[in-house]
Amino acid sequence: MSLINVSNLTFSYPESYDNIFEDVSFQIDTNWKLGFTGRNGRGKTTFLNLLLGKYQYGGNISACVDFEYFPFEVTDKTSTTIEVVNSICFDYQEWELSRELNLLQVSNDVLYRTFNTLSNGEQTKVMLAALFLKENSFLLIDEPTNHLDALGRQIVSRYLKGKSGFILVSHDRYFLDECVDHILSINKCNIEIEQGNFSSWLVNKERRDNFELAENEKLQKEVKRLEKTAKEKADWSEKAEARKIGFDPTKVEKSLNRRAMEGAKSKKAMKRAKGLEQRQETTIKEKSKLLKNLETADSLKLSQLSYHTSPLIALENVSINYGQNIVCENISFVIEKGDRISLSGKNGSGKSSIIKLICGEDIAHKGTLRKGNALKISYVSQDTSHLNGNLSDFARMHNIDESLFKGILRKLDFERVQFDKSIECFSGGQKKKVLIARSLCEKAHILIWDEPLNFIDVISRMQIENLLLEYKPTILFVEHDKAFCENIATKIVSL
Repeated sequence: MSLINVSNLTFSYPESYDNIFEDVSFQIDTNWKLGFTGRNGRGKTTFLNLLLGKYQYGGNISACVDFEYFPFEVTDKTSTTIEVVNSICFDYQEWELSRELNLLQVSNDVLYRTFNTLSNGEQTKVMLAALFLKENSFLLIDEPTNHLDALGRQIVSRYLKGKSGFILVSHDRYFLDECVDHILSINKCNIEIEQGNFSSWLVNKERRDNFELAENEKLQKEVKRLEKTAKEKADWSEKAEARKIGFDPTKVEKSLNRRAMEGAKSKKAMKRAKGLEQRQETTIKEKSKLLKNLETADSLKLSQLSYHTSPLIALENVSINYGQNIVCENISFVIEKGDRISLSGKNGSGKSSIIKLICGEDIAHKGTLRKGNALKISYVSQDTSHLNGNLSDFARMHNIDESLFKGILRKLDFERVQFDKSIECFSGGQKKKVLIARSLCEKAHILIWDEPLNFIDVISRMQIENLLLEYKPTILFVEHDKAFCENIATKIVSL
């Protein structure tokens, strides 16, 4: 066992005035299976890059292990898979690699194929197997689930459960629960480490948030009470002081002790007023310590157009092939008004091809596709590489209301400073939020979303879930997040 010590870590990008990390200190045990969570743009990937020594920073990071990053960059994807493995880790025995591939349910045959012929899921598993062959290394595993189907996620989560010594960045709740024993969370104002899986961390966070909300409410009432009482005492003190100063005992009253008595009353009232003021300041300071890490997740809204007939879309015995390669065949299903359909299947089973065909792309196919006349579709693609420019330009390009668009992004945890940045500078999750916000602004009869949650943080996922459950739009979606599918889908179409 050894420790990774992070002390007084401070970092900001050269072009930014805001620190991503400021005077942060914590320790990581290299035997932990550490889940890494936090809202998009908080610095998860940045922290991994700091561990790798890619940026200069203030403070200190010390460790007795090497850091290895996943996904490994493959410069020549036309190389054989065994050559790719050797470029990642050259000091291993063949039986060790066979053991790791077997645990990941990958055939040894893939080693002798060119790497680019492997599916995305196979590439992910091969790189994980190669990385875990490295000794005395602490692995930084960044979003491995994005290219894994539901079965692949189960296999990889079981694989990681049997390992140790890694940080895993993932927003898939079930996946994290299966394979981590500690959670590292980047909050608004600090970084915390807690023993347990994601679900236990979320329960504890909700308890802390609810406690702080209750304490905040109590202290708000106390501040108002003290303000009122302090004002009353200050008024009494001023009146007593006025009586003391303007009083002439030889003319008004025979008692020569009256001036001293009025002075004592004035002093006592003033002392009580100052005491109340100090109590008020203390209470405000206590209140200011609360709610700093409270994650706001305001409700989203959706206004979907109503279509005049049902079904909206019908597929009958649809088959798609690219050249000699049959992607899918004899697919039949209908989409009625109010359906929330999960299109499921292994990687390469034709889910995205079916979606693109429905959205109007020119894809060669057999069978019958029927769509309602003048049916308006709002489509969210997997790909975000085409996004560029700033958010105002993006809104104008897509003819959507800019204020509404930016309002949705604010609810999805965008800071106002992001509105002036180029979209190319956004994190992967922030780019997906841009696509989802655009879709929520569009007037459409049906939403068609292809893996919309890739890179998106858990709290935003739950916001989107609540939106779909509240407004019940007609939607066809592809998503491998098990919790999301179970909560949202009214029907499942398996390819």
